[in-house]
Amino acid sequence: MISLGSIYLLFALGLSLTWGTIDILNFAHGAIFMFAAFTAYLVLDYVELPIIAVVLLSVLVGGLLSLIIQVLAFEQILKRARTKRSAEMQILIGGIGIATIPLAIAQHETKSNPFGLSRSTFDVNVWQFGDVRITNIAVITIIVGIALWAVTALWFRRSKHGLALRAIGVDSEVASLMGINRRQLALVTMAVAGGMAGLAGVLFTYTIGAIVPESGDVLLIKAFAIVILGGVGSMAGVAFGAFALAGVETWVLLNTSGSWTDAVAFGLIFLVLLARPSGVFGRKEVRRA
Repeated sequence: MISLGSIYLLFALGLSLTWGTIDILNFAHGAIFMFAAFTAYLVLDYVELPIIAVVLLSVLVGGLLSLIIQVLAFEQILKRARTKRSAEMQILIGGIGIATIPLAIAQHETKSNPFGLSRSTFDVNVWQFGDVRITNIAVITIIVGIALWAVTALWFRRSKHGLALRAIGVDSEVASLMGINRRQLALVTMAVAGGMAGLAGVLFTYTIGAIVPESGDVLLIKAFAIVILGGVGSMAGVAFGAFALAGVETWVLLNTSGSWTDAVAFGLIFLVLLARPSGVFGRKEVRRA
């Protein structure tokens, strides 16, 4: 459960970071997640690599792909949009359209079959502690997920750049008048978010053995629910949402046939949001420029 929650946390953290600060709800986030792992799969066909090299490659691909999307698509939309509301809608639709490109490439190359990272030099081993069984990749995923979340949360709360991002999230025009370089921070934020998606993609592929090209789409819906449940832009909220969803899914899976997992999990999220529409850790009101 903690390992699954850490995967959700890594993936949803990037989505929450861009949505809660620079107002980019990136629906290509799932495609970045998948394509980073897919690139590692292609490279491993030619050369064997240790897990550290595979992870670094996936983070680099994810960050670079996210950066390209920001420069070539989202920035152009923001320049041409007449209103903030129309820009948000066009970015949402643009993200869905862009996501089809890496998805089509992966589907064409794999014939929509699962692909994994079995040619890596890293072997997944199971450790037994009494009645508890855990894999080495699960331990790595938990440590990396929680550590990266803690570093990001501290940076967001304590650093000047984090303060600037929070100012942009509240009012981008006022933040610009205060001398904050919105474009530069947006590029860094998108690159970091893409790198997190790539990291989540490769760790998830190691964890379950193989994924399909559509795996990113499934995770994107869950990440969207996690961010809404925890509260948009909240570091504590995204952690709460990730582990809450993973906990409920695991409990339902262990106590039913498994077919009710998504229905029960999302039903509970819906009930929570009826009581608290802004999310458990969300602000009551967010004023957008």
